[in-house]
Amino acid sequence: MVKKAPGRPRQGESLTRERIIEASIELLDSSGEVGLTFRALSERLSTGPGAIYWHIANKSDLLSAACDAVVARAMDETVVTTPKETIRAVALGLFDAINEHPWVGSAITSSVGLSPIVRILEPVGEQIRALRVPEEQQWAAVGTLIAYILGVSKQNADNGQLARTRGFDRSDFLEAMSTAWSKLDPKQYPFAHSVAGQFREHDDRVDFISGIDLILKGIDSPRHRSGPQHKHAATLQR
Repeated sequence: MVKKAPGRPRQGESLTRERIIEASIELLDSSGEVGLTFRALSERLSTGPGAIYWHIANKSDLLSAACDAVVARAMDETVVTTPKETIRAVALGLFDAINEHPWVGSAITSSVGLSPIVRILEPVGEQIRALRVPEEQQWAAVGTLIAYILGVSKQNADNGQLARTRGFDRSDFLEAMSTAWSKLDPKQYPFAHSVAGQFREHDDRVDFISGIDLILKGIDSPRHRSGPQHKHAATLQR
């Protein structure tokens, strides 16, 4: 029995915006943004471009909708607990989503309008408020977290794509990097030489969340708070 290609409609199945978006995600995952064309999408859905244009205005709208769908799923799977744990969960959810769908890293920052960036902004902002960060510092705290989350997640996904394209094995690559750094002149490159051995056991996900924890520590620092209790604590530490 011959199986139908992924994304092709079943007989009698109507074309919807949701089905178009799902097929677009499949194309983006397999071929990247360059592979997302209305012609390729029409072939995958066994329909004409006109039927797709009825639901989607243009490629920019299509890319934004696909990105929003991926981000929405990541946010829906986030379990809300304490403010810090929720921020960690949001961060890891996006890290994993962008690792699975590398094109999302660029699409998030290029999307116009409310979605998908607001889907990330809102839960992070809510938790920053729950941590009682002074209002005048909330935007800086949220902006720092989001810049770190999106920037590091995109870099990690890009590294993975590069490794797959060039046929690198991750463990071999890290071993080679560690060996090269360990041979550096410790007087000229003291820090790089000192951390060379850590590359052999390097875990991108662990390092990523460690960075989140460092940012949260800074946000939680008494000198970044303006309430009476925090001012008193800062005075005692001087």
